[in-house]
Amino acid sequence: MLNTSRTYRIHFWDEAGTLLKVGIPVIIAQILQMSMSFVDTVMAGRLSPTDLAAVAVGSSILLPIVVLCLGCMMAVSPIVAHNIGARDFHLVGKNARQVIWLSQILAIPTFFILRNLDFLMILLDVSSEIIPVADGYLKAISWGIFPIYAYGAMRYFNEGMSVTRPAMYVALAGVLVNIPANYILMYGKLGFPQLGAVGTGYASSIVFVVMFTGMLTFTYRYPTYRRFEIFKKFRWPELKYFKEMMQIGIPIGISSTMEVTLFALVSLLMSSIGTIAVAGHQVAINFAAMTFMVPFGLSIAITARVGNAAGKNNLASARFRGLVGVAICTSFMTLTALLMFLFPDLIVSIYTDDQDVKNLAIQLIYMAAIFQISDGLQVSGFGALRGLKDTKIPMLVNLFAYWIVGLPVAWLLGFTLDYGPPGLWIGLIIGLTVAAVLHNARFWHQTRL
Repeated sequence: MLNTSRTYRIHFWDEAGTLLKVGIPVIIAQILQMSMSFVDTVMAGRLSPTDLAAVAVGSSILLPIVVLCLGCMMAVSPIVAHNIGARDFHLVGKNARQVIWLSQILAIPTFFILRNLDFLMILLDVSSEIIPVADGYLKAISWGIFPIYAYGAMRYFNEGMSVTRPAMYVALAGVLVNIPANYILMYGKLGFPQLGAVGTGYASSIVFVVMFTGMLTFTYRYPTYRRFEIFKKFRWPELKYFKEMMQIGIPIGISSTMEVTLFALVSLLMSSIGTIAVAGHQVAINFAAMTFMVPFGLSIAITARVGNAAGKNNLASARFRGLVGVAICTSFMTLTALLMFLFPDLIVSIYTDDQDVKNLAIQLIYMAAIFQISDGLQVSGFGALRGLKDTKIPMLVNLFAYWIVGLPVAWLLGFTLDYGPPGLWIGLIIGLTVAAVLHNARFWHQTRL
């Protein structure tokens, strides 16, 4: 019995080490990509309130569309992980090509949609002075959709192969290009006209080209990939592989979009309560988003590890790898929850000196601490299910948890019962908790022996 226990501990730490080796570069890449958005916001804010608002409005409209399309491409990660596990090496290159095709097919409607969204901003009653600037921002960033989607396709392929460092280095290059490109185009330096928020859109498009070039160069030149013949011959899309990718990917895209839009909608509802509510919410949600990058990055590694084991038809190993990943994510989020409980004043002071905003933000930081564990559980559980290519039921779970449970509870407590911002956040907590329980119950059920 003691020997079995010791063996289990050894296997646990071996798997944990492998998972972290794959996952840490993803975490860093995600944080670097978030920092680009942070830089855009800060630099736009130094121009004028209109430019800042235009970037905020444009980004809010852009994000759900991009999340939906990139989510569809994420299907390639579990697919190639299964291919490697099953030693179906001839399928790896085919699936890599198919996801690149998919990225460009999805980029076409995205490009035209982003260039024709002024009517939506009018419907949303966006201020008339903001609309032309936000519309210009969206038109500018639309030129970068083709390269950033192709980058995403190759990034998810690499992550399915458990090759995650390239995305980290490419994201770093993106950050290094983003700052000077913003400075030159937003403020009109080196002979360029001052484009303001629209310049941010063009700078982002330039960054997307750089990131695409970096990921393409690596994928093309990496010696291990030569046997897959990804770029050896030109081949048109093949319906057989496209169909599998869409069957797995569309539910991932919809699931991700439902979660993103829930948080975006809660932010929008905050604006109807008042300026202090919006500011306090922004402080707490921004910090929670930063801590979320760790389990989110690890969830991508969990997908690859579980998918590899599932490809070998080793259900016991798939379950073990998934549970180790869930345990590590939950442990980290427990630590961040503890930090939030112990040092809310310190955290909030990083963002603001306004006492009213600080008071509300501290309340919400306490509530963010509560949903840290649920957030870690739901994203890691969903990552493990992706590794099994199980995405349709998790999509329905997210629909139920976020839109049938979470949002109505948030509305009831926030407005009907007049609890305000804390009431809205209770809705978020309940939605995330329901998703956490159901995703992990589903994984346990799907991997039962």
